[in-house]
Amino acid sequence: MNKGKPLAGKVAVVTGATRGGGRGIAVMLGEAGATVYVTGRSVKGSPATEGRPETIEETAEMVDRAGGVGIAVRTDHTVEEEVKALFERVDREQDGRLDILVNDVWGGDSLTQWETPFWEHSLENGLLMQRRAVHSHMITSRYGVPLMVRRGQGLVIEVTDGSDYRYRGSLYYSLAKISAIHLAEAMAADLKPYGVTALALTPGFLRSEAVLDIFGVSESNWRDAVAKDVHFAQSETPYYIGKAVVALACDPNVREKSGKAFMSGDLAEEYGFYDTDGSRPNWNAYYKKTFEQA
Repeated sequence: MNKGKPLAGKVAVVTGATRGGGRGIAVMLGEAGATVYVTGRSVKGSPATEGRPETIEETAEMVDRAGGVGIAVRTDHTVEEEVKALFERVDREQDGRLDILVNDVWGGDSLTQWETPFWEHSLENGLLMQRRAVHSHMITSRYGVPLMVRRGQGLVIEVTDGSDYRYRGSLYYSLAKISAIHLAEAMAADLKPYGVTALALTPGFLRSEAVLDIFGVSESNWRDAVAKDVHFAQSETPYYIGKAVVALACDPNVREKSGKAFMSGDLAEEYGFYDTDGSRPNWNAYYKKTFEQA
C-alpha cells in the first residue's frame, strides 16, 4: 500500500457531493489517491439548490487538486434511469470495479419545519424529504452494490445525522435520518455472505458552506461565531467526516463494523486522525457531557 496514496487504484462513488459533507468526503478520498465519481444535481450554469453556487464540477476539480481523479456525473438519485446509467458507466469505465459507495444525498433542509407537530407539517414536503433522503439511497444501492457483490468486496456508507434511533425534533426529518441507519443495518445483513460491508456514519456539528453563511462567517474566521453559539466551538469541517471515510476504507478489519453506526469524532479517536485545523472535535462525547448529564 502506498502510504501517501493508500487508496490509489480504488474507485469510489460519492453521491450528494456538490457541497458539505459529500464534498469533504470526495476530496479526502481524492487525497488518498482514489478515483471518485462525484454526483449531484447542481452543474455549472444550472444550480439545483436555490441560493447555493456550488457544483459537482467544482468538487471534481478539488478531487483532482487533492491528488485523485475526480469525475463529475450529473445524477438525480431519485430517478432510477439516471442512477442505472451512472453505474453502467462506472462498470464500463472501471472494468467493473467499485470499492466505495457513499450515500450522502439529502436535500431536506428547505423541507423541514422545525418546532412543528407532524400533523401541521407540510405532508407534501415531508414525503418529498423521504423521496430525496431515503428512496434515493435505496435506488442508488440497488444499482451500485451489485458491482461490489460481483467482486466479493466493497464498502457502502450511509451518511446520516446521529448514530442512534432517538427522536430528532421533527417527525419527517427524524424518519429520514433514522432510515439511513437502518438501511445500513439491513444491507449489512443481506451482504454478509458476499464480503461487502455496509455501515452508517454521521458528522458532528458540521461546518458546511451553508452553516458558515448562516453564522455570517467564513472558514478563516469561523471562531467568531462562537459568540453567537457556544456549541459552535465543537464544530468540524466537512473534511473531518471525509477523513473518517478514508480511515474506514483503509481498515482491513472494517467488516467488523458492518451494520453499525459511527460518528466522525469517535472514529478520529479510534484511528488517530485530526480535522484540517489540527483539532479533534468529538460531538458525541460533548453532547453527552453537555446535554445528557446536565
